[in-house]
Amino acid sequence: MFRSGSFVADHVEPIADSQVQPNGVDLTLDSLYEQVSPGRLGVDGKEIGDREPVSADSDDGSYVLPPGGYILQYAETIHIPEGHVGFLYPRSSLMRNSCMLNTAVWDAGYEGKGEGLLQVHHDIELEPGARIAQLVLARGNHDDVYDGSYQGERVNSPER
Repeated sequence: MFRSGSFVADHVEPIADSQVQPNGVDLTLDSLYEQVSPGRLGVDGKEIGDREPVSADSDDGSYVLPPGGYILQYAETIHIPEGHVGFLYPRSSLMRNSCMLNTAVWDAGYEGKGEGLLQVHHDIELEPGARIAQLVLARGNHDDVYDGSYQGERVNSPER
């Protein structure tokens, strides 16, 4: 069962009242990166490819993005409580502008400022702080809590 937006809001910070929705909380854009070197996923580990920040193109600090793939970092710190699993979905206005946000499951116990893969299929302008995704929490059984390499990502520093 999915939890209410007010329940989810208790596990996201900072948060404005306008981000709380009936069934979740909107997450906002913090920064964008482009991957510039290959990564690797193997049976014995992983390597994330090098990234470069995307520069703001307009006078108001917005990003003007041509089609391509971008690593999008969220501004909020997420705390997935025990007994729950987090799912992140793109806001419909992002999809209506020919963009898609790919995300992964957020396990119980995860804490950090996550990221997703933004696929841009037509030029778009995105302003930092724009609401781009919605986090929902569902009750779920789990064997343990998350303690992987992304635990605490970008909580105390700008980079992972």
